[in-house]
Amino acid sequence: MSDLIRMTAAELARRIAAREVSAVEAAQAHLDRIGAVDERVHAFLHVDTEGALAAARAADEAIARGESPGPLAGVPVAVKDVVTTKGIPTTAGSRILEGWVPPYDGTIVTRMREAGLVMLGKTNMDEFAMGSSTEYSGYGPSFNPWDLTRIPGGSGGGSAAALAAYEAPLAIGTDTGGSIRQPGAVTGTVGAKPTYGGTSRYGLVAFSSSLDTPGPCGRTVEDTALLHAIIAGHDPHDSTSIPAPVPPVVEAARQGATGDLTGVRLGLVKEFGGEGAEPGVAAAFREGLDALVKLGAEVVEVSCPHFAYALPAYYLIAPSECSSNLARFDGVRYGLRVRDDGTRTLEEVMSLTREAGFGPEVKRRIILGTYALSSGYYDAYYGQAQKVRTLVTRDFTAAFEKADVLVSPTTPLVAFPFGSRTTDPYQMYLADLFTIPANLYGGPAISVPCGLSEGLPVGFHVMAPVMADDRMYRVGAALESAIGTFTPPEL
Repeated sequence: MSDLIRMTAAELARRIAAREVSAVEAAQAHLDRIGAVDERVHAFLHVDTEGALAAARAADEAIARGESPGPLAGVPVAVKDVVTTKGIPTTAGSRILEGWVPPYDGTIVTRMREAGLVMLGKTNMDEFAMGSSTEYSGYGPSFNPWDLTRIPGGSGGGSAAALAAYEAPLAIGTDTGGSIRQPGAVTGTVGAKPTYGGTSRYGLVAFSSSLDTPGPCGRTVEDTALLHAIIAGHDPHDSTSIPAPVPPVVEAARQGATGDLTGVRLGLVKEFGGEGAEPGVAAAFREGLDALVKLGAEVVEVSCPHFAYALPAYYLIAPSECSSNLARFDGVRYGLRVRDDGTRTLEEVMSLTREAGFGPEVKRRIILGTYALSSGYYDAYYGQAQKVRTLVTRDFTAAFEKADVLVSPTTPLVAFPFGSRTTDPYQMYLADLFTIPANLYGGPAISVPCGLSEGLPVGFHVMAPVMADDRMYRVGAALESAIGTFTPPEL
């Protein structure tokens, strides 16, 4: 394995800026790695070899001219296939968008291009970001580099698998109920969900508009923070974008890496209490917590009584918004269309297109959401779920009066075998038990590796107040400094 693909993004950027290595060499090393292992991992849906090498050459030329490179200039990145990319296919993991090539870049892609990052291609995902295992991709699952018989998480399993397989040093994900953090946890990588509105949703294929949050993924906390700082910030194209400065996430990560958490209060959520987590996951989490206490942190118990209702509330709100957002995929304007033989009505063409183009999990959520929004049931289901969301937010507000951050395992279990949960949607949904509350609240959260159980990675989850993203990076980096990073077996 090339030394270039083992480097952190921060180190690779430093070496490219110093002209010790070229961006073209770095890009080619990662493209070679993709060629060598992705047939087994299936992290990518599309690899843009020509575009990546062209972007790398542009970065090298800018550095040669003496232009000041950005902090990640020349570093390769993989992008979840739910963000639009001009001239490059975007499918959202669905057959209904097969072959669609957007005419524009999403804002976070534009910002990465402007910062000199090199986009390798688009990564696999559960269809329209609906799933916890990447088994619901319309193009087949991705595989966990730790054990190819197990899932890499979802919905952003492709991005996490690409990192763990050393196919990319950085990746972009999106998090609606845990789709960045849960894959990070089960692949031994770092995944951060920024504050809702802290990163632009412009160019994001919408699943649940009040929950969807693009965010950074990396193999270290510092790398993840560096990417966060580039993609975040106000965007007038997104009406939910927060017009405020980006929190000092990079500085916080570097401060945390010094290993000093004196005075930091870690809120242990009473209602989680380890219940629902596998014994090995609970044990690894406790070891991580003990490591933070040794660095000076204080553990305080907080009560969030409405967290118990977050999962059912989420599975009313998200499907309802999905039902509305996915109505645009009608076989008329773009994407798949079941051809009209001249005898079918428009409604029949739409129905046949959706039947052929949408997978089982998407259909399930559209049906749930449509029912929840229907006349006579709106107040009983969607309206009540929104009230629960308010109560969850109040729980967070009260908890942050006692603690600086809240902590838990990221997910109750390690990566599970393929097929073990697809027949029971509820068991699949439980994978997001600890991550969903932060989405309902809108605050930032990060998953950082904290140990192994059964030889598989376990994630440590840190949640922070709205627009206090720097706090989670400080704690996450401190944990990483105490425990280290985790390397999967060689593929």
